Amino acid sequence: MDRTLILVKPDAFARGLTGEILARFERKGLKIVALKLVQTSRETAETHYAEHKERPFFGELVDFITSAPLVAAVLEGQDVVKGSRQLIGATNPLEAATGSIRGDFAIEVGQNLVHGSDSPESSAREIGIWFPEL
Repeated sequence: MDRTLILVKPDAFARGLTGEILARFERKGLKIVALKLVQTSRETAETHYAEHKERPFFGELVDFITSAPLVAAVLEGQDVVKGSRQLIGATNPLEAATGSIRGDFAIEVGQNLVHGSDSPESSAREIGIWFPEL
């Protein structure tokens, strides 16, 4: 079985959407194999978003993800990266399909509720950052 990292970002947690978001993954047939509520450190956030370090929005990403608690989860299932990204929807909520998490609940790109790893390689790296014990 494949694994992926999902972050229910601070905006979704603050809006009380964590249960709905996690339930959507479970209804799709994906299994939650690790779950925790965390207040993310700047160091963890900067490591997580390292690929964006040279981009102008890097500071905003780090500031946002460290601004309040979030829920980190590892999901397991066949083709879990592709399936979870489909369920999450496009990065820009205005382009996300109705029925996707972002299409149904997100308001803006900078606060788009959920992070999901974009490849098996990213999944392995990101799970190592958030769940080093796995």
